[in-house]
Amino acid sequence: MTEPKYYLEIESTPNNLITVEEFVNYFSVELGLDQEKINGLLLSVTEATTNAIIHGNKNNKLKLVRISVFVENSTLTIKIKDEGKGFDPLIVPDPTDPENLLKDSGRGLYLMRVYMDGLSYNYTPEGTETILTLKI
Repeated sequence: MTEPKYYLEIESTPNNLITVEEFVNYFSVELGLDQEKINGLLLSVTEATTNAIIHGNKNNKLKLVRISVFVENSTLTIKIKDEGKGFDPLIVPDPTDPENLLKDSGRGLYLMRVYMDGLSYNYTPEGTETILTLKI
């Protein structure tokens, strides 16, 4: 891929999630997305960033989360990269199973799958990259 069209780098603290929301709102409006797509995108990018901060970087403010946004043809690709070791998405409990309905874990991944056209992961020696794609 080429250079990202939009880029944001934050320290790993939940206080920075408001900056992430403003960033997503900014590029979504600039790209002309409708409100429904913006809402799903906001939720998905915020969830992925929260996972990167809490699970990936373990709330370590010295570690960064990098968000790169690419627009190619009619596809929006957002890469959220942390500096963590990664995880196996297959072992995260399904939040729609009756025994998991009251648990917090797994809900973010589920919502990302619902609102995005694609959700994948890239594990590198430098960290884990969550890749969200959306047809625009």
